[in-house]
Amino acid sequence: MEKRVSVRGIIIDGNELHTIFRRRVNDDETFNEYYVIPGGGIEKDETLDETLKRELKEELSIDVDIIGYLGFDENDTSIAHFFKCRIVSGIPILGGEELERCSRENYYEVRKVNICDLDSIDILAKDMIIKAYNNQFIKL
Repeated sequence: MEKRVSVRGIIIDGNELHTIFRRRVNDDETFNEYYVIPGGGIEKDETLDETLKRELKEELSIDVDIIGYLGFDENDTSIAHFFKCRIVSGIPILGGEELERCSRENYYEVRKVNICDLDSIDILAKDMIIKAYNNQFIKL
């Protein structure tokens, strides 16, 4: 089975990280709350850079410059590449499929999170966020 390849854009403004907050209601009416780094899957014949810029435009309605590559996380089913980005135009607001799918049971919201609060929230790739904050890039 081929692994799903995705990209994630870490956007830090001062001491705050741009995220998408998620709340999913389970069948028993309990819910899961967590945060995600915006981004998504690569499409046929796209480069990682092209995918990242497309996904951030769709999800957050922004245009970005890519500042640096931070590395990747890999598991049995996927590979996620992480980049630090800077907003060049637009104001982050929910868009694309996330806006279309947003409901009480499947909620999405653009939020900023203070870097100091990372340990108190459920978000993956905290190590990549810290690398982005400290400008620790990997040469390609």
